[in-house]
Amino acid sequence: MTVLASIREAPGLESYLDELEERLQETVASHPGIAAAVGADALAAGGKRLRPMLVFLASRPDAPPPLAAGVAVELIHMATLVHDDLIDGAQFRRGRAAAWAAYGPAAARAAGDYLFARAFAELSTAGEPRAVAMLAEATLCLARGEALQRRQTHDPDTTVESYLERCALKTAKLFEAACLLGSRGRDVALGRFGLTLGIAFQITDDILDCTGDGLETGKIAGVDLREGTPTLPLLLAASEDDVVRRALAGGPPDGALVRVAGTTALARSRAIALDYACRARACLDGQFHRDELEALADLVVHRHS
Repeated sequence: MTVLASIREAPGLESYLDELEERLQETVASHPGIAAAVGADALAAGGKRLRPMLVFLASRPDAPPPLAAGVAVELIHMATLVHDDLIDGAQFRRGRAAAWAAYGPAAARAAGDYLFARAFAELSTAGEPRAVAMLAEATLCLARGEALQRRQTHDPDTTVESYLERCALKTAKLFEAACLLGSRGRDVALGRFGLTLGIAFQITDDILDCTGDGLETGKIAGVDLREGTPTLPLLLAASEDDVVRRALAGGPPDGALVRVAGTTALARSRAIALDYACRARACLDGQFHRDELEALADLVVHRHS
């Protein structure tokens, strides 16, 4: 049995995820048109549903897990993927043509906006203004993280600290929000768990961009290097190899990705990702789904896609 399969054996989680898929399809299809069609295509591409899983695992057993929160965080995640692919010019997502490549930039832009709107509409129906405020704060952080990435593009002198700040804003804040929404804001330790886990997740994603098999990841390797996005493995490699440094700064990328593998950058990046996963597990203390959350922390840093 895989780690993910064992996590999904948590009582009630499978039925929660089944209901989540139904609600996702309903809310995306609620306003027919090109934006909804693009959104439905993005939904059909699937995904691990890690963020809704966190919502469930952060919830208490004495109350129904908040389904609207799980739907909302997944819709926000989907919206960011659609917009990120458009901004980055990424041709593929999860082995399929990216939304902008299949439908055009205008349709992808509208679809991302539509998914953001449906997320907040879904959460507002739950009648919990505090939850809406938490997700709004996380969404603001996503925008700040994207702006920071634009400023760091083609800058091999980006500090590791600044990179980690970007990871927190662009990725980890939504993990944090999922945990806080699941616990209805009552467990700040779970929020810290989500934030730290999200950083480990992003570092691992950035390693996979340098090493991953496209058939497994659903993306072409080396996108970050070609786009000049200073990720942890690229920054560490650039400090050791002038060819990588020049490529990251906007020079010819030919052969640079292979040279990354010849440095200590990948091993050092993995060690840092593992450290963040360890920090995430250290945030847990007596939560009802502690075993599943710890297993999820391991899964995040040992995945291949």
